[in-house]
Order: sequence, then structure tokens, then C-alpha cells
Amino acid sequence: MKKPIRLAIFASGNGSNAQQIAEYFAGTGEVLISAIYCNNAGAYVLERARLLGIPSVLFNREILYDSTAILQDLKSKKVDWIVLAGFLWLIPDYILEAYPRNIINIHPALLPAYGGKGMFGMKVHEAVIAAGEKESGITMHHVNGKYDDGDVLFQARCTVNNGDTPEMLAAKIHDLEYTFYPQIIEKTIRTKS
Repeated sequence: MKKPIRLAIFASGNGSNAQQIAEYFAGTGEVLISAIYCNNAGAYVLERARLLGIPSVLFNREILYDSTAILQDLKSKKVDWIVLAGFLWLIPDYILEAYPRNIINIHPALLPAYGGKGMFGMKVHEAVIAAGEKESGITMHHVNGKYDDGDVLFQARCTVNNGDTPEMLAAKIHDLEYTFYPQIIEKTIRTKS
């Protein structure tokens, strides 16, 4: 039997995408979630990890940027791919170099529009509605050293209706994320493996 592909999920908040990814691959034996890495001690994703039986690794800015402890931990867990699921910090160069084109992110808009530093979560949906856009969506992309800048892997669209609130648009975006993110992760890692 082929050895399983090991994923690490990086998240900063609620963790609903992290849970969707973990549940999608659960029991397949082909893709294992080695750990959920989090930079926010109050993030609900840590509780989700506990409930799912997935180890979690909590770290701060100094550990990520001023040491190689996270890379050492990834290597000790034999991680093949890193998936960002609402992770709000830039990935440092030393991790990018260790995982060339093996780090994937999802963004809640149709990049290159509404991306970049500070554009996350409700801020994105508020900006899309304020601009009078008729559609929005999700973008999955490779991660490089800039926010929301890597090569696009996949986009899916949804309609922005007159009267939609940021919360209503967020619900549409979450539906797209839950449907497509695990599938595109699987397709991407299978293509490269």
C-alpha cells in the first residue's frame, strides 16, 4: 500500500474549513491530517481539533518568524502538504522553501480582486457589497511570500443579490468553500504526488 499523504492545516479562527477538510479525508487512509497549527490561543479551531482527535500545535509570532521550530515540527510529523484555512499571517520564507508549491490557501473572493493584507473574512464581503459587485466567490491558490498572490488553482462563483448583507454573502461563500476546498486539495495533491 502506498504511504499516506500527510497534511498540516494552519488556521487562526473558527476552523469550520479545517473541520470540513478533516472530515472529507477521515477514514480514507490515503490522506492524513497530521496536525492543526494555530497562532491564536482563543481560536475555536483548537476545540475542533480536540473533538476530531487531531493533534494541535499552538505558536506565537516569535516561534514562527524567529526560529525554525514550526518547520522542525512539520518535518518530525512527516508533513507533505500545508493547507491554510483562515490563517492570517504570512508564511515565512524558510517554510516556503521547504514546501515549494506544496502550500495551498483559500480566499473568500475572486482574486486578484479583494485580496492582500487586511482583506479577510467579513472585511472582504463588506468591500464586495460596497463596490456593488454582482458576483463574488472563492479562490484557491498556491502560497508564495505575498498575501493572496500565488498561482490560482481554482475559482468558484456565486451571485451577489441586491439586498445581500455581508453575513448573507459569507454564508454563500462558506457553502462554496465547504463544497470545493477539500476536493481541490485532493485533486492538487494527487496531481503532484
